[in-house]
Amino acid sequence: EVQLVESGGGSVQTGGSLRLSCAASGFSFDDYTIGWFRQAPGKEREGVGCISSSDGSTYYADFVKGRFTMSSDNHKKMMYLQLNSLQPEDTAVYYCAALDGRERGINLSVVPDEYDYWGQGTQVTVSS
Repeated sequence: EVQLVESGGGSVQTGGSLRLSCAASGFSFDDYTIGWFRQAPGKEREGVGCISSSDGSTYYADFVKGRFTMSSDNHKKMMYLQLNSLQPEDTAVYYCAALDGRERGINLSVVPDEYDYWGQGTQVTVSS
């Protein structure tokens, strides 16, 4: 059974930091691209960034502006999203997702519909 489980969310003040984790199981981690997404109340889900487990290449959304950093530990099947300099507008449920883009020729993507598996999400709340 494929599972993605996020953890590490919480409540912080403006300027604070959090480290989100995503534990993957049930699929060959090295063949997948792992993406991070977020969804604020009343808004559409948006891509934060993604990392290719096969070659380590990354893509970040423009709004990240160097504040967030993704990393992975393929041996442990863990993905991490370091959130720094958090702002109230970063308040959202954060999700990790997995994409097998080998047959579709996709290596990096932040299009939610292209992802195959999703975690349940972890809440990040930033207060001013």
